[in-house]
Amino acid sequence: MHRGKGMKFVGDSRVPATRMPNIPKDYSEYPHKTEAFWPNFLLREWMVGAVFLIGYLCLTIAHPSPLERVADPNDSGYIPLPDWYFLFLYQLLKYEFAAGAYTVIGAVVMPGIAFGALLLAPWLDNGVERRPIRRPIASGLMMLGIISIIFLTWESVDQHDWEAAARQGAIVEDVEIDESSEGYEIYMSQQACIGCHGDQGEGGAAGPNIFENDYEAEDYAEIIRNGQGEMPGDQFEGSDEELEILAEWIANDGQDPE
Repeated sequence: MHRGKGMKFVGDSRVPATRMPNIPKDYSEYPHKTEAFWPNFLLREWMVGAVFLIGYLCLTIAHPSPLERVADPNDSGYIPLPDWYFLFLYQLLKYEFAAGAYTVIGAVVMPGIAFGALLLAPWLDNGVERRPIRRPIASGLMMLGIISIIFLTWESVDQHDWEAAARQGAIVEDVEIDESSEGYEIYMSQQACIGCHGDQGEGGAAGPNIFENDYEAEDYAEIIRNGQGEMPGDQFEGSDEELEILAEWIANDGQDPE
């Protein structure tokens, strides 16, 4: 450019005589409508994202997450459940070929291959077409990923025991147990009881809190002897006298009767 050509002198500054449209040169070669990424496209994306973020924050205020009981690291029967956006990975780890000795395959290898293929899609299918039907590789990988995520998420929701999860997360009043009582010693000697109801009788994924009902001692003895619902019978290992003491201890909320 020659000195001063196309410039207007305003004091000591030089400004272009004509303002060029803010359209990248490369995109102008396409016959479709073009738009500058900065600031036009990016500003619009930020505005849409801000609207969704504000809406999500309003939902969190209007519908707060429900609280559950205090976490117990000793509760081996607890049924974990991740957030909804991880349910498909959680379900993948339930399958035989992705669990146990193959956990690394299900947790690292398979998701790594799947998401790696999505990341490589622009290089695997680098055509200039914008219609999905004209981009078979990129469109195929995307549809396969979406269908897999939807299917695994649905399977995880369908197979989860929501009633057991509600019981294990319910907040119950703590019962002060007399650990020096004879009833507690009998209870601690029953491995079948501890495995389902916990060492404090607080319950877990396999059984409810043993103190949450207001049964009489005779009713508790009948349930322990014959079972109830999913609880099997004939699990008590002891004499009839010990069974009576245990039933009285449960009916008296963890205390030996006076």
